[in-house]
Amino acid sequence: MLEVPEEVVEAPVAEVAPDASGRRGRTALLIAGAALLGVVTGTCTGYLIQADRSPTALPPLSQPKLSQATGKAPAPLSAAQDRQVKTDGDLRKLLLKKPGGAKTAAWLAGGDGWMDLTEYAEDFEKPGTMFGNLVRDEFRRAAVTGWETDGRQTVEIRLVQFRQQESLEAADSSDNSQYWADRESGTDSWSVPGTGSGMAYVHNRPDTKAGYVPLYSAEAHAYRGDIAMEVWIYDTKPITKARIMDLAERQMERL
Repeated sequence: MLEVPEEVVEAPVAEVAPDASGRRGRTALLIAGAALLGVVTGTCTGYLIQADRSPTALPPLSQPKLSQATGKAPAPLSAAQDRQVKTDGDLRKLLLKKPGGAKTAAWLAGGDGWMDLTEYAEDFEKPGTMFGNLVRDEFRRAAVTGWETDGRQTVEIRLVQFRQQESLEAADSSDNSQYWADRESGTDSWSVPGTGSGMAYVHNRPDTKAGYVPLYSAEAHAYRGDIAMEVWIYDTKPITKARIMDLAERQMERL
């Protein structure tokens, strides 16, 4: 008996709705365009309204008149209180005095205690270069003193003043001297109290040359206002910290 195959009934295929994403996108663009048009229209309307309004008055430039203070003006500072009066005078009077029993240093014999630009520059390894640098740095003047004791030790002190119309050259001069002092080997250094950035140095290795006794040295550098202080000690024996510090502190006190 022949089997009659069952009729396969295929399920109806549901219709797939078309993708509406493209249409939504175009609709969003239309809405955004309408919104933008509304913003532009609103802005133009705002400008038109402002154009029709009268300008807002500005506040007056004049200020209330201030009453002048009455009474006596403060008295000017005395020469002892006004540091500029002190340093604009005879700079040599601010140098430490030669101690009792000491004699004026040989290199100062017959001098007046002043060093001009050329004399000061000649104490450097390259006087020509230093001369130009000092002109640029507004060198004003330098006062110097020095003495010899015991036939073996010498002291030299300089006060170097700058005009300082363009820059703070006294501080720069002190910093430069400290830089070179600190570069020497076998050197000890200490801050000089009451001077801010002032420093004192003792060079423990003597300078030796054929035919000469070994020479030890110490130095101190600081500044106050427009004046750079330079102190040197030379001795055939080692120099103590106390000696250079004493000279540096006492000299700075006079400034």
